Amino acid sequence: MTELTPRYHWHVGDTAPIAEDAIADARARGLSPWLVRVLSRRGPVTPASLAARFDDPIAGLNDPRTLPDAAAALERVQRAVASGEKTMVFGDFDADGLTGLSILVLALRALGLDASPYVPSREEEGHGLSPAAIERARSEGRTLILTADCGSTNLAEIAAAKAVGVDVLVTDHHTLPPVLPDAVAVVNPHRADSVYPDDRLSGAGVAFKVAQLLLADLPGGPELALGMTDLAAIGSIADVVPLEGENRAITRLGLKLLAEGRRPGLRALLRSAGVDPARVDQETVSFALAPRINAMGRVGHAETAARLLLADDPDTIDRLTAEVEAANDKRRELMAEAIAEARAKVAEQGPGQGVLVVTGPWSVGIIGLVAGRLAEEHGRPTVAVSTAVMPWRASARSAGGFDLAAAFAACGHLLERHGGHPAAAGCHIAPDRFPAFQAALLAMDTTNGGAAVRPTITLDLVARAESVDYVLFRDLAPLGREGDAPPLLGIAGLVVRQARAVKGGHTQLTLQKGTDVLDAICFGRPDLAEQLRPGDAVDVVGRLASRTYAGMESLQLEVRDIAPAGHLAQLRRERLGVGAAA
Repeated sequence: MTELTPRYHWHVGDTAPIAEDAIADARARGLSPWLVRVLSRRGPVTPASLAARFDDPIAGLNDPRTLPDAAAALERVQRAVASGEKTMVFGDFDADGLTGLSILVLALRALGLDASPYVPSREEEGHGLSPAAIERARSEGRTLILTADCGSTNLAEIAAAKAVGVDVLVTDHHTLPPVLPDAVAVVNPHRADSVYPDDRLSGAGVAFKVAQLLLADLPGGPELALGMTDLAAIGSIADVVPLEGENRAITRLGLKLLAEGRRPGLRALLRSAGVDPARVDQETVSFALAPRINAMGRVGHAETAARLLLADDPDTIDRLTAEVEAANDKRRELMAEAIAEARAKVAEQGPGQGVLVVTGPWSVGIIGLVAGRLAEEHGRPTVAVSTAVMPWRASARSAGGFDLAAAFAACGHLLERHGGHPAAAGCHIAPDRFPAFQAALLAMDTTNGGAAVRPTITLDLVARAESVDYVLFRDLAPLGREGDAPPLLGIAGLVVRQARAVKGGHTQLTLQKGTDVLDAICFGRPDLAEQLRPGDAVDVVGRLASRTYAGMESLQLEVRDIAPAGHLAQLRRERLGVGAAA
């Protein structure tokens, strides 16, 4: 084995208290001790926490009438219905925005309104309500625009729409400016005057709550709104909002609908990805559905994905699915090239501090992915800048709790446009202002003190290789199906039998555990194929998955990190050395 260093700092989470009555409750529910131990590493285990995870999720939904401006939003839509107005739904071009757009279009059409979807071009229009959309609405006689996953910061655009007789109703979850736009309603749970009990909703989650509000009095309307939780779940998972509280309820409801395969466009996407709907879980959405929905906005036009989500004609669905799949393949190619270039730029810079900033002539559609990958690899907030368009575009991803929305706001005088939230943000910047922008970012303190450190991953469970089998997989499976992230396992005692690079920049592994072997894949780590040799003893961190090929089901390990054998044992010794239980 050549020198093998884990990319992450492995942290074994402490176990939270398990209430005595929760132990009996867990047994009554048929939950395995393994699963209960995982839950205890994610927070206190009580009858109430078990109910939130495993009882009817409808009980976890809040009253949409308590949303900010709920009454104004409902009144304006009802007025549109009464007068037969033509409407537009403007949605952002990522999975959260596209699913939110689809929810609102379906809700408005259920009310009998002519609702036209509009998705901006990422390169030509950028984020947020655009002048082009307002002009189209005006020219088509559409007097009401509802936004999905955007609009809170579009003060000038909303004022311009009002000036030409087009009202705007904002539904959003992003950070709000000090002054709200002059919209007929700004439905955003982050408002300072909000009394809504949960402000963690995604853009699609807010759209779903608005759909519940609008359809409440329509015969069959409440059931119709609940039938949109599949879309809201995708938006919530894709936007990486905390899957707690109402988000957990929405996600659980939506995953159940996805498993039933009710929506033709989503069923086609799952088929194209080679996923059995019955096996859909959070990981499926994260790595199969969301990237495909996002792909059109990155290398094509996102409106194609929106049309697929809304389609019910089989021929149309087949054609649009093929377009989405082709875009996803292209996105993978562009991503691999850009990541390689960005990594080379980071290597040229050498060790640094604070925010990591990289520039390149990359597609605007993939710079967010580049920023995310580098932030993950280096444990530093990262800003990736595309110089391929004018003005330049930047997309940023956080690490260590650094607030990107606040950082971009502090640089607002240098930027043409900016927006986002603490974990992810974006902006437009003129090239001549970029040096000052970069200098300001590099001067900022980050939560890790500015030092480049290994990012941390927290293990839910540590097990010997011999314990990793289908029994363990099935014991833990309820977590993924019920909206939680599948457990991240630390596995000791594996031996490499084969390591080879595969298409897409990944490494495929065959690992021996006792007398059996375990297939494994490590995404985005082609370097491992060169570092590992048959016979190497290793510890790994990964998630268990079940794969079906040619009708045969097999267990697979999705590896997140790898270290020489003994690494997990050393962690245990260190924990015991300070009095902590392993």
